Amino acid sequence: MKSNRKTSCLLASAFCLLTVAGCRQDMHNQPKYRPLRPSQLFSDGSSARPLIEGTVARGTLQEDDAFFTGKMSGATIKELPFQITEKDLDRGQERFNIYCTPCHDMTGSGRGMVVQRGYRQPPSFHDPRLRAADPGHIFDVISNGFGAMPDYRAQIDPRDRWRIVAYVRALQLTNAGTAADIPGGNPDAANKAAQPAGGGRH
Repeated sequence: MKSNRKTSCLLASAFCLLTVAGCRQDMHNQPKYRPLRPSQLFSDGSSARPLIEGTVARGTLQEDDAFFTGKMSGATIKELPFQITEKDLDRGQERFNIYCTPCHDMTGSGRGMVVQRGYRQPPSFHDPRLRAADPGHIFDVISNGFGAMPDYRAQIDPRDRWRIVAYVRALQLTNAGTAADIPGGNPDAANKAAQPAGGGRH
């Protein structure tokens, strides 16, 4: 009796294995085209079909040139394309610290860790040339790269790129400010607090 029960279990298990194997084989051999495989169905002999004219992938419709490129009629825009809030600046600082500080450092002076280890030094954001640069120019450089700097189009979405631009502007204003710019502040105390422990400037 026990032997018959064991035999029945073995037969049932074997049947299940054969059934599963058969299903897997059918799925592997189903009719389909692999990428770039030729086809006799279409007159051009290609199984890959060209996109219909005017097709736009979901999420990639970019009708606002200023927002998505930083340019209008080929010229870089001179104003940020949307109102920046404190929350946007915080987000810009966070993204800047992640993506930009390895080269540009926390202050934007261009002495990040990879630069200290031999990578080509970028210009300081506090250079008069970059202080005068349009926001659209900074956005374009983040998007498309410039010189030794790679592009960050894939890593950072457009709105976050603009937030980084806004944060860079805040860094530039902070660096150029003086103690006298602090409303109701004490210029002497502010100057003293701004000096690093060893003297000199960052």
